[in-house]
Amino acid sequence: MKAFVFPGQGAQFTGMGKDLYEQEALAHDLFEKANDILGWRISDVMFTGSAEDLKQTKVTQPAIFIHSVVLSKCLTECAPESAFRTKAAEAGIQSFSPDMVAGHSLGEFSALTAAGALSFEEGLQLVAKRAFAMQKACEIKPSTMAAVLGLEDKIIEDVCSEVTAKGNNGIVVAANYNSHGQVVISGDIEAVNAAAKLLQDKGARRVLPLQVGGAFHSPLMDPARVELAEAIEKAVITKPICPVYQNVDAFPHSNPEEIKKNLLIQLTNPVRWAQIVEKMVSDGADEFIELGPGTVLQGLVKKLSPEQTKITGLQ
Repeated sequence: MKAFVFPGQGAQFTGMGKDLYEQEALAHDLFEKANDILGWRISDVMFTGSAEDLKQTKVTQPAIFIHSVVLSKCLTECAPESAFRTKAAEAGIQSFSPDMVAGHSLGEFSALTAAGALSFEEGLQLVAKRAFAMQKACEIKPSTMAAVLGLEDKIIEDVCSEVTAKGNNGIVVAANYNSHGQVVISGDIEAVNAAAKLLQDKGARRVLPLQVGGAFHSPLMDPARVELAEAIEKAVITKPICPVYQNVDAFPHSNPEEIKKNLLIQLTNPVRWAQIVEKMVSDGADEFIELGPGTVLQGLVKKLSPEQTKITGLQ
């Protein structure tokens, strides 16, 4: 069974999508449609902007969404003899024919759009609103994230709870369960720093500060959740062509109302990526295909799935 997966923030790179835009008429039209929807030329930033330009949340999120979804649509609609489809075939990818999909954080919107639960227009509008809401939440209070390597989930959770309970440094929580032995913590700067010291004392191999704008997937994103609630509630979400394994519980969902609820609480709850991959494997996935910039998810899947699992990607 094929599982298509979609990356989140941090996978961006200068030049992302440029070959698609120049080689495939469908991709060109979708990029131009995205420029019109957003009211500014995001394609120019994607193709020629600096790493600093691309790192802004309001740019990063829609850019990765556009790139990922355009890839899925080109797999479906571009001519078999096109340059893109030839490249895909060489990688062993013949079409966008998922038995299941999932996306890491922002990538969940890409997964839903690729699977037909959201239109390209509505998906992009939601992602743009999400990005601006998260950017505003980041500006309300300085906050950060850090990757913790080499410790059990329970130890990390207990340390975060201990630091938060003391109250003098603010909030810190486990935000991304990326793989066994790799968890990202998120919260107030002082709380993350305090937790980092305790985690190193408890044997963490490394604690790496992340270059992000704020404390994603933590209670500090609640202002963004409130701001996004109305937009998600009004969004037209239909039953996807296959189950979507959502971040908040790692379970497959096809019911539009369940999908809406999970999309909203995703902002303040952890991304359970390790559990998603393991659940997909237990449900029969033996091939994972990453669509979007970078190869981060391919690396995480390799750590979490059996050795015989086929892992490929297109970017």
